[in-house]
Amino acid sequence: MTRAALLDLLLAARLPAPSQAWLAQACAEVARGLPDRRFGELVSAASRHARREPLAPAEAERARAAAALEGLEIERWSLLEALRVRLVLARGDLELPTAVRALESAFQFADERELCALYRSLALLPDPGRFAWRAGEGCRSNMRSVFEATALDTPYPLRWFDEPAFNQCVIKAIFIGAPVARIFGLERRRNRELTRMALDLAAERRSAGRPVPDDLWLAVEPQQRNAGVRG
Repeated sequence: MTRAALLDLLLAARLPAPSQAWLAQACAEVARGLPDRRFGELVSAASRHARREPLAPAEAERARAAAALEGLEIERWSLLEALRVRLVLARGDLELPTAVRALESAFQFADERELCALYRSLALLPDPGRFAWRAGEGCRSNMRSVFEATALDTPYPLRWFDEPAFNQCVIKAIFIGAPVARIFGLERRRNRELTRMALDLAAERRSAGRPVPDDLWLAVEPQQRNAGVRG
């Protein structure tokens, strides 16, 4: 099943008929090609056709999503985010520089909820590594919702961040209290430098009389954990 088809099934089961009709028309317009500004307008207009309610996928739907892309977890998506991601996937030029330009324009003018949907879409696109800089910006965002949409429940950091970017993503999750366990594939990317950074953060928190979060130790290589706990 393609990723677009997966979203079509999810949305068809949840959107009322008028919203489904709007989505079909909007996807057709996007597929034909349109100015970047118009694309951004459609992403924004989606809020008039879907509620900001949880997508609430069933277990079978979550499994289909994971089968479509290893590491994709849609449990915490909203219905509106799914609609906006579907609009992104409707572009017929996703492998071309024109799509990169259009998406960058959409990012620049997006509000917080629109940003979350756009960042969720990145791992679903062809050649996602083209957007590593943009995903890095999402991880540096001061908006926790945007950070989590970029870093959690997605294979993007695992597969397309270099080691420094991945390490910074994990350390920020610890720092802001985001659930580190939802960084997909963390156990595959743990490394000596990440271990050092996490242990330094643990020491800083102890020195300041602050608790060390339990999931900090997920970022520490197993052979270093006992020493870190004792220290």
